[in-house]
Amino acid sequence: MAPTEQLVQSHGPAILTDFSSIFQKDSQAVVNISATGAQHAATLHPLWPPASSAEDPFSLFFRQFSPGGAGPANGLSQSLGSGFIISSDGYVLTDSQIITDASKIRVKLADGRDFPATVVGNDPASGVALLKIPATHLHTVTIGSPSSTRTGNWVASIGSPYGLNNSMTAGIVSNTSRVISQYSYIPLIQTDMIENTGDSGGPLLDLNGEVIGIVAPVQDVIGNAQGLAFAIPIDEAMKVEQQLQQNHKAEHGRLGITIQEVSGPLARSFGLTGPQGALVSSVAPNGPSAQSGLRPGDVILRMNDITITDSAKLPVAVADLKPGRPVRLVYWRDHATHDTTVVLGKLNEGSTETAASAPTTAPDGLTVRSLTTEEQHEAGIKGGVRVEKSAGPAALAGIQAGDIVVMVDSTPISSPAQFRQKVESSGRSVALLVQRHDQRMFVTIDVG
Repeated sequence: MAPTEQLVQSHGPAILTDFSSIFQKDSQAVVNISATGAQHAATLHPLWPPASSAEDPFSLFFRQFSPGGAGPANGLSQSLGSGFIISSDGYVLTDSQIITDASKIRVKLADGRDFPATVVGNDPASGVALLKIPATHLHTVTIGSPSSTRTGNWVASIGSPYGLNNSMTAGIVSNTSRVISQYSYIPLIQTDMIENTGDSGGPLLDLNGEVIGIVAPVQDVIGNAQGLAFAIPIDEAMKVEQQLQQNHKAEHGRLGITIQEVSGPLARSFGLTGPQGALVSSVAPNGPSAQSGLRPGDVILRMNDITITDSAKLPVAVADLKPGRPVRLVYWRDHATHDTTVVLGKLNEGSTETAASAPTTAPDGLTVRSLTTEEQHEAGIKGGVRVEKSAGPAALAGIQAGDIVVMVDSTPISSPAQFRQKVESSGRSVALLVQRHDQRMFVTIDVG
């Protein structure tokens, strides 16, 4: 055998083909859940983004905030799912959507026994629910740590697809921190496993047979895309479980702002050394941060002693804290750091958030005009300029006719002349805060 062949054989990655030991270890602790009276939401047609190119980066960003189809409009009388036993005296962890609005819940064990279940607590904000069944001396799972999970790792899950108990599937981790904010404030583990109706709420298992996540029914939000399955990381889920166990509910802090990722071009536009932090794109007028001085264009770099390395980290850090707690934020504005204090509100409570002149145009591809008083009232803003035409660099960035440009870099805009002056003095790359309907997003345009 040639030396190169020996090298490939001795160092090549092994292909895992046997998950039977994992099934043997955990299958007795996985349960089937039937929730009678659970109503699925009516099918919703997204109002945002409007129909556009599938590759439009603006549409791709806001698609994650738009409701998708969620089943028959008349609802279902029964919801099927899975769960897993975390203590021998009958506590079962599952997904929130399975049991929300249920009037009757039954849990079937792997050995065929069937029990009525009571809801200890349900937290739709995180996607976690805790049930209790009247049984003891039960098989339990081992709680693992998702922090050691890497993209490309093998994982498995056990569930009840379409009510078929103790069905196992396997795959690899596609991403360890996927933000799907309309489902949960917690970044999810993404895998390429096949998940079906009835699998939601089951355990995501590593190769040691330890639970690293709760399988989440994200298909109702993003559409039933094959090769996309998600799970709530178990470390964050157990934080919620502790609150549900103690208080029968979970409370989460809220800043009252909308944030987005800081891309490389945005970082350069704001004078940062590289992508970092969470970019504020809007501040709820009556929210917790309204009086803090924060404004669109600020980049939050730190909360208390937590460094915000990326935008996904901030919602989790905030939600882990109780409402009413003051937090210190360090943010970047005008090429310098500043700080402020915000008293956290409660997540999911109160979350909201001149005559027209002749259009002007420029090489960046934008033709804009000022807004009428009526248009400003309808958009809920003062100032801004409306896009009449978008071509060239602006169109490539995803800006469309009808969008409203509210801010250039960190400067609010009130007229086409001011808009043009600010864009022309911004150098090669300019960041625009664009409003489309009631959503806002920073977009960068390369005008070099």
